[in-house]
Amino acid sequence: MNVNYAVEMTTNLLSIPSPTGFTHNVTDYLLSTLTAMGYEPVRNRKGSVSCCIGGEGRPLALAAHVDTLGLMVREIKANGRLSFALLGGPSCQAVETENVTVITRENKQYTGVVELQNASVHVNPDLEDTKRDIKTLEILLDEEVASKEDVEKLGIANGDIVALDPRTRVTESGFIRSRFLDDKLSAGMLLELARAVKAGEVKPARKLTIFFSVYEEVGHGASTGLPQDTEDLLVVDMGCVGEGLSCREQQVSICAKDSSGPYDYSMTTELIQLCKKHGIDYAVDIYPRYGSDAGTALRAGHDIRYALIGAGVYASHGYERSHKKGVENTLELIRRYVELA
Repeated sequence: MNVNYAVEMTTNLLSIPSPTGFTHNVTDYLLSTLTAMGYEPVRNRKGSVSCCIGGEGRPLALAAHVDTLGLMVREIKANGRLSFALLGGPSCQAVETENVTVITRENKQYTGVVELQNASVHVNPDLEDTKRDIKTLEILLDEEVASKEDVEKLGIANGDIVALDPRTRVTESGFIRSRFLDDKLSAGMLLELARAVKAGEVKPARKLTIFFSVYEEVGHGASTGLPQDTEDLLVVDMGCVGEGLSCREQQVSICAKDSSGPYDYSMTTELIQLCKKHGIDYAVDIYPRYGSDAGTALRAGHDIRYALIGAGVYASHGYERSHKKGVENTLELIRRYVELA
């Protein structure tokens, strides 16, 4: 499978702001891309995109999510600065000094930056010791505003979306750095799977659907939209990299358990056996502070087997990093699994 195409699709997706609750532009891209491949994708009322890409019998769905973390205008302050609420769970420490775009209901867009209140080190003696949270951080607009009224004249209001700059970089050494690799890196891989199936490079042994959810970051992404006949659900999401875990960014991670409980033992074992048989570089880990669309689908009442894999990603919910080798190993495991009779 084509790693470079998967990374290209990922960078295209990353360039489209899609904080959870504001995903119509990125799903428009999915619909147009899959249609151009010759498929017939469907977007449901909630906004998720589902697309059957081939095969027959024993229906299998692969899921990724294209909603991301973000911010929302909570209050326009008297001095013309903005307080914000969190969309999902971005790290406030990682949000500080980030470039942002405020998107109004009329689709006006204004750039700005997240800063600590009284952010100058030459002025604030408590700068280093101040806790970074939504009470102490604020958005400075790149506009000459000095009052709440000045901001309101721009058309900015409470409830407006604030998108964080992804700052995407792909290095010559193969590293992929960006916000929102969780989970647009996986979505890019599912688009590569669709391309490979259409080209005849991958031959599904089962009826195969790819599914892109849009509310995963707030916990109800796959509660609706999966095909009702789905028997197995393979969620492709970020693999955790960090202290106490064995996964590296160059590997595919297989999750044995997260905060919702263990993943299906037999399906997880099938994935591990495929890695061993085909020499795929993998790790098995427990993610202590993690939930996925698998748990959401189960709580919604789907009678399915379920497992989770993903390329290793470091610094989750911050400025994240993975590697093309991790993409390569994840794509190979996906291929082997969808071709498993």
